[in-house]
Amino acid sequence: MASIILHQKRKKRLEQGHPWVFEGEIAEVEGQPEPGQIVSILNHQRKFLASGYYNPASRITVRVVSHQPLEGLDTAFFAERFEWCLKHRTRFLGEENAYRLVYGEADFLPGLIVDRFGEILVVQLLTLGMDRRRQQIIDALVQVMQPAGIYERSDVSVRKLEGLEEVKGVMYGECPRHVTVSENGLLIKVDIEEGQKTGYFFDQRENRASIAPLMLGWGERSGIQLTEVEQDGEQAMLPVNRKGKVVDFPYWDGATVLECFSHTGSFTLNACKYGAKKVTCLDISAHAIESARENVRLNGFEERVEFVVDDAFDYLRSNAKGLEERNQRAAADSGQDTSKPMTAGGGRSWDVVILDPPAFAKTKSAVPGAVRGYKDINLHGMKLVNEGGYLVTASCSYHMRPDLFLETIQDAAKDAGKVLRLVEWRAAGKDHPQILGVNEGHYLKFAIFEVRSKNF
Repeated sequence: MASIILHQKRKKRLEQGHPWVFEGEIAEVEGQPEPGQIVSILNHQRKFLASGYYNPASRITVRVVSHQPLEGLDTAFFAERFEWCLKHRTRFLGEENAYRLVYGEADFLPGLIVDRFGEILVVQLLTLGMDRRRQQIIDALVQVMQPAGIYERSDVSVRKLEGLEEVKGVMYGECPRHVTVSENGLLIKVDIEEGQKTGYFFDQRENRASIAPLMLGWGERSGIQLTEVEQDGEQAMLPVNRKGKVVDFPYWDGATVLECFSHTGSFTLNACKYGAKKVTCLDISAHAIESARENVRLNGFEERVEFVVDDAFDYLRSNAKGLEERNQRAAADSGQDTSKPMTAGGGRSWDVVILDPPAFAKTKSAVPGAVRGYKDINLHGMKLVNEGGYLVTASCSYHMRPDLFLETIQDAAKDAGKVLRLVEWRAAGKDHPQILGVNEGHYLKFAIFEVRSKNF
């Protein structure tokens, strides 16, 4: 078997669990390994460290698949690994039928992503080493999961770094374009052919459910209180408004919610499930909003959701400007002529504002621009949160490190004149495990802040 010998002065990342060997860490290649072939990884003393597949065309020249000697990756190898993956998901997700089954390096299968949507599997082959073993992967998935169909979504640009073309299409069985699955007890219709990535983002499953405590307890602000009244000859505790009338709207105590970058409307669905009174669901993509609209319909939430197709940056900025002008006009000593129409549009505010944008920094060089983007949306987002309400904000940019993300939000709060209390800090869900020492897996940051002005 061919081997690669590592430089003596390299960082000892491999020994700490990191599965990548970069080209600059290799001192020598013994033998003539073919691209995609399994090689032994040895330190400068020729001590065996791991087995991985080799691609001289990639900056990440070897990716570790085992810390034991291996001769190859056959169907039996993949079947055993898929069994491991399935046991982990079953343990932590129970009866859920939709989740990330294989999460690349974190499941000791670098370059392979498999998402389960009920009886349909969606596969991404991101590296040459995995692409060369597509048949073994298909056979092992059929053996372990017995799917009705397997669809490939390897239409991602990172394949070019491995010398591969982007491809998509049916790999096995029959695959309908749309698949309806459940998550957190909600129905989700997923477009596996044209949806982003594999069609759906499972990594926020637990985070979506974590907004439940934010959705109730807002009725008193609207002047509605539970009061003992007589109804049908009996005394009962019922919601009553300031005029003394019983409120029959069942979601009278619910929050008003704005979800930006909604994609398929997953946070909108969870907000409605947990009692939100009214949700504004916003995305720049008309296709995404149609997907969100269908998911809202599937769950019977139509009466509580409004949809907006707009750029989130523009929408947040416009409403913040309008709200500021409205507050100035309302001030008794503003001296403004309120008979004239407002110059700014918008001016709305919500009890809960949710920001779940796509990655702003896909490379290290993009971080300064990403910082500006995250500050912009969080600055204007927190301005639109009603006093004592909540900002729910996330970043899926790996290069936006947690300390920098929090620092950016703090800078935004300072400029907005707000005081933030961090009440929740989370990462990706249990079907996205993280290997300690592999910082690249620690990409998702999710936070819930209480937002207050400095008037207390």
